[in-house]
Amino acid sequence: MNELHRSLADKIVRHIRTSAMEQGQHLTEASLQTLFGTSRPPIRSALGLLADQGIVERVPNKGFYLLDPHRIAADPLPAADDTSDEATYLRIADDRLSRRLPDRVSETDLMRRYGASRLALRRILTRISGEGWIERNEGRGWTFAVLIDSVEAYRECYDLRQVIEVHGIRSPEFRSDPVVLADLRRRQEIIADGGWERLSQMELFEANSAFHEGLATLSGNRFLLTTVQKLNQLRRLIEYRQTLNAAQVRGQNAEHLAILDALDASDFDRAASLMQDHLGKAKLRKARAEMFSGGSASEPNQGGDT
Repeated sequence: MNELHRSLADKIVRHIRTSAMEQGQHLTEASLQTLFGTSRPPIRSALGLLADQGIVERVPNKGFYLLDPHRIAADPLPAADDTSDEATYLRIADDRLSRRLPDRVSETDLMRRYGASRLALRRILTRISGEGWIERNEGRGWTFAVLIDSVEAYRECYDLRQVIEVHGIRSPEFRSDPVVLADLRRRQEIIADGGWERLSQMELFEANSAFHEGLATLSGNRFLLTTVQKLNQLRRLIEYRQTLNAAQVRGQNAEHLAILDALDASDFDRAASLMQDHLGKAKLRKARAEMFSGGSASEPNQGGDT
């Protein structure tokens, strides 16, 4: 099984699980290509893998259509083995978070450390680069980005988010697009309707990041949006490292829905105040959490995400 296709198939499954897709919905190669930033052939192969799993149906000359979406939760893809791209990705993430990897690395050193082929390693590094936590050097090698991986960094991150996200809602340029708001609400209702218990930490992080990025899109300020996206990229790894706290997940979900209620009522001042409080609560939780004291990506500490 090609690990690139498997990785894309996993991403498509997470997208389905967090997007309120219904049975029979058309999964187009073009939309998935835009979403995942890859070419159509690997997308097509990943959809073929999902067709083999009975998750989607391949219709000749028409494409792929979602079968029973509830089947995904009950019948996930087989787990990756220790030599897969996914396993190597997680080892790199854990080593970086635990500061066992230096800021600058070479492909040769990484190949030797993880027993990966150059082709496999480049696939993984391309994925990491797309997530924003490593960059290719102009000459040789790669440089890891500075992550939000300390209490101080998290406090600074949330201070900035309180300024820009609240301002975005209060901005005269904010446009309450009903289509965007309805999509954000569907994703949050999935969490409220048992998703808080069913979805993985990665899926919850991505759904909640999509909520904040969606509202940033409505601000009409492209720089506000890119800043929120970048902050989400920088905190991605440490959020994956945490265990789920059901009470926190449900509380954050209720706060997201309350913000959407205010926006649907065109009460922008209330929505902005709710966002201010929402991010403030998250900042206090991060300051109290022992999420930076060690452990591993497979043995996370405590917390949630927003």
